[in-house]
Amino acid sequence: MMGKTDPRPVLVAAAVLGFLLFANHAVAAGTQQLPTPKPLPTAGPDGQSSIAPEEPTGEITLDRAQALALAHNPELMAFARGFGASEAAIVQAGVLPNPVLGAAGENLGNNRLKEGGDRETVLQLEQLIELGGKRAARLKLAETGRDLAAWDYQTKRADLILRVSVSFIDVLIGQQQQSLAEESLVLARLFADSVSKRVAAGKASPVEETKARLTLFSVEVELEQAKRELAAARQRLSSLWNNPAPRFETAVGDLERMVTLPSREQLFGRARANPDLARWGAEIAQRDAAVDVAKAKGVPDLTLTGGVARFSQFNDTAYTVGVSIPIPLFDRNRGGILEATRLLDKTVDQKRAAENRVHTELTNAEQRLAAIRVQIETLRTSILPGAQSAFDATRKGYELGKFGFIDVIDAQRTLSLVRSQYLGALANYYRGVREIERLIGNELDTETSAITEKQAGDEK
Repeated sequence: MMGKTDPRPVLVAAAVLGFLLFANHAVAAGTQQLPTPKPLPTAGPDGQSSIAPEEPTGEITLDRAQALALAHNPELMAFARGFGASEAAIVQAGVLPNPVLGAAGENLGNNRLKEGGDRETVLQLEQLIELGGKRAARLKLAETGRDLAAWDYQTKRADLILRVSVSFIDVLIGQQQQSLAEESLVLARLFADSVSKRVAAGKASPVEETKARLTLFSVEVELEQAKRELAAARQRLSSLWNNPAPRFETAVGDLERMVTLPSREQLFGRARANPDLARWGAEIAQRDAAVDVAKAKGVPDLTLTGGVARFSQFNDTAYTVGVSIPIPLFDRNRGGILEATRLLDKTVDQKRAAENRVHTELTNAEQRLAAIRVQIETLRTSILPGAQSAFDATRKGYELGKFGFIDVIDAQRTLSLVRSQYLGALANYYRGVREIERLIGNELDTETSAITEKQAGDEK
């Protein structure tokens, strides 16, 4: 007859489990603690906090547009989620291996031993003790993954700011094109009325009046086209903050403002702030951490075993303790170490290639911007005032009978073409400015606003 249940096996099992967990933690402790997660930046492009701003219904500035995009763009939000996932990976990388609980009964199918009561029941715990700095290496690799995810976020953020800037410029240019089309329409109506008066006075042929009305119709078509292009530009801009129906009415900005370009060497130095280049430091650190993980895998782990065996024949208990470790005779993970090392070398080469690419793009962008600026200055100071003066003189001369109808039409077309070229040059200039700012990772210094087209005309 069996006596009371002996509590010692349970106590011993608990003690063995506690010992194994302590041993594992003692080996892992001191190697590396869980790091404090680094938050993503929440400041807008102007350095101020921008927490879910709302789109205005009136005027909108570039800074406000960028803040809206940074707060509401779904693509950027997806990269922020990826950053959060990388932080979760750090938590997982730092956990200890789970202990293994096993139970076994021996001599269960032997009738002879059954009659003698010789049965054995074993309760056993196993705990893997990681050696070679595996946990520290995993944590380092996970941390570099988090840093790389942060730089990927910064890269996407810089790309988004560039897209907002270019789209904002398109809206500004669209507004100017519409204004010019409206001015051209006013001039075309005035000219058509002037032709009608000359025809009524018998000083011009009715054919000229028909041509003037056709010119007026053509300008009206151009105005409608300018309105549609402006509406499309406004929609493209607001879609960057996930709003397919823009609420703002007018984009506010100075298209006449120039920037100061530093020297090429200074541009190259400032390009280190470009997230496309800065991220390679994290990329190399991640590859280096992968080498450490591969080396740690070559070190065999220790397994501690503790258990309790219950013998039914003698109504007694015995305790077992064991240790096992693989013999690294064949697999020392030399292939994994070599692969990780080669990938590290590849990443270093990719970093140099990225630096060369950015420097080349900077050089080309600088040269294009300088050429566009010369074009703008020429159009603003010479060609545009000359075209305006020629049109005014031709129109007045036509009214006095000094010029023909074709002369006025040619002068008007030339003025419209020059105005469009000027706006196109301004658009290309500011696209080039934003491209350089994207390549150097920060803003360029602005100069004093240049003379506007109206001021140039007044001075003329």
